Amino acid sequence: MVNNVNFKKGTTQIHYPKGTVFEFFVLCHGMLQLAQLLVSGYLKSSISTIERRYGFSSQKSGILASFNEVGNTLLIVFVSFFGSRVHRPRFIGGGALVASLAALTMAMPHFISGPYEYTDHISRKSHTQINTQICKNSSYLLLQMNSTLLPTSTWQGVFPLLLLGQLLLGIGSVPIQPFGISYIDDYASKRNSPLYLGILLAVTSIGPAFGFMMGSFMLRFYVDIDKKSKVEITLERQDPRWVGAWWLGFVVAASFLFLTSLPYLFFPRQMPKEKAGDLIGRQMRTLPSNIFFPLPGFPRIALRTLRNPIYLLVVLAQVNLAALVAGLATFMSKFIERQFTQTASFSNIMIGGVSIPMAVLGIVLGGALMRRLNIPTRGSALICVTAILICLFTAMPLLLLGCSTQRVAGIYPTQPKTLACSSECSCPSEAFNPVCGSDGVEFVSPCQAGCKNKILDDNNSKVLNYTDCGCIDVNGSYGYALPGTCGSSCKHFLLPFMVFSALTCFIASLSQTPSYMMILRTVKPEDKSFAVGVQYMLFRVLAFLPTPVLYGTAIDTTCILWGKKCERNTSCYYYNMDLFRQRFLGLQLFFICGAFVCFLLSFLVLRHREGQQVQQAGQGYVMVDGEKSPDNTSCK
Repeated sequence: MVNNVNFKKGTTQIHYPKGTVFEFFVLCHGMLQLAQLLVSGYLKSSISTIERRYGFSSQKSGILASFNEVGNTLLIVFVSFFGSRVHRPRFIGGGALVASLAALTMAMPHFISGPYEYTDHISRKSHTQINTQICKNSSYLLLQMNSTLLPTSTWQGVFPLLLLGQLLLGIGSVPIQPFGISYIDDYASKRNSPLYLGILLAVTSIGPAFGFMMGSFMLRFYVDIDKKSKVEITLERQDPRWVGAWWLGFVVAASFLFLTSLPYLFFPRQMPKEKAGDLIGRQMRTLPSNIFFPLPGFPRIALRTLRNPIYLLVVLAQVNLAALVAGLATFMSKFIERQFTQTASFSNIMIGGVSIPMAVLGIVLGGALMRRLNIPTRGSALICVTAILICLFTAMPLLLLGCSTQRVAGIYPTQPKTLACSSECSCPSEAFNPVCGSDGVEFVSPCQAGCKNKILDDNNSKVLNYTDCGCIDVNGSYGYALPGTCGSSCKHFLLPFMVFSALTCFIASLSQTPSYMMILRTVKPEDKSFAVGVQYMLFRVLAFLPTPVLYGTAIDTTCILWGKKCERNTSCYYYNMDLFRQRFLGLQLFFICGAFVCFLLSFLVLRHREGQQVQQAGQGYVMVDGEKSPDNTSCK
């Protein structure tokens, strides 16, 4: 039989089962953060697809991926300052409703945009197949090609609408994690708090994994599945021009967020405090009589928190790891696509089904070790230092697991201005329909390969092969070309790459729970909400906001052929894969080194502080909150 606990709030008597409400809150908060991060994970899984659909550069995609941090950064510190002084569950629920609206906003560009157009597509004006890719000396051909490549006027509003959705997502996310973590830590026993925190972090880490897995599923469907019949869809998923149904996942995520927000409207403002060693509490936590601190106290609390060297060093270490995660989560799928010639759907499975679950396992194990061994603050620092040091050795081999860009005529490794063999073919400069020649050389289009004929399947809907290609010399005669890219010669490196990548994620994640506990145990109890809020603000300002743009800019510098529409650069068609790998993974090593240095310094400071405390205890006093206090233990 479940007993009831009575809690007085003014003259109102609140009755609810002891323990069960708190445990249900932990469950609900895990589900909500899963839903919230599902949106972020899904966006990152669809980045390369959105690039292709709307012609974004990687830098522009990085801005989009990081823009949700703008709204979050503007509000998180001031919202977190109120901490336990407001009705935290209702604030969390309200934020979740805003995040649900944000997800719907991000799906809107699909509904305001016209059908997806690509080379060799059916013209909306003529309704006839445009064979622009065959070598023909025809000015009419070029005119038709240009008419199909004109972007629709609705494209101008797509990027601002996506930015608005990200902005709303950031605003809605403001109260969710800081209020949730501080609420749980306030009412959990000291022994169980690391376990709850580890479970919560693990469950929320599954959110991005679900996002990538959902992205893998949704991107199997054609982008215009709601506008075209199956017969009208002729592209294959392996085609570089394929665009999946990126918008569909946002609709699903918005519904999930709405449902998980509803329970928060009914949770009480305060909870039973757990007894040490129990998962069910029997006593209420007594809040200070002065529940609301005036705003003039804000600078004092901020200064007290930021003067704590352990807090600063651990947060900076977490910032480096957050920067690493932000960049890899945004562009790792694209890297796997390009480096190992995989589809976006398959790349998302590798991230959502391998790398992220290994990170979750590391978080759970780190939390279990903290609870099982009752590790002190200095031991937590040692765990973090050891884990990040091992990460350096597991991340370094990733730089060697790759190869150069495939041979592309006129693009790589040499770049002549024109191909003499197809100079008379009237090839549209903006065309992109890669083919692989029988000599192993890739061409941007069959026209560039000098192909004069093509063989269609029985239904005359798909090209099986291009023939009589003047630029392909096979034993002195014209060769043929197959639709699609020749691909990378690095596919055999995919398995070892994923093994080392997953191992790095697992080991780095071991530091997650210990580092959080270092923060919560080195600040004053009444400053916990503010400390967590500042921590997440620094995450956003120093990591989540600039890092995707940094990674995107680094990736763009390795592009060797940009797409063109109306004489403007769109998304990149070909990269120098050696530079792509070195700069993309080199940034990863840089941030791991930064985290290692910060964790090492925090360990050294803690060791020095403990040494001072031992020495001072021998002299008859100890340090309490940075001030000398008599040591009364010797009098007992």
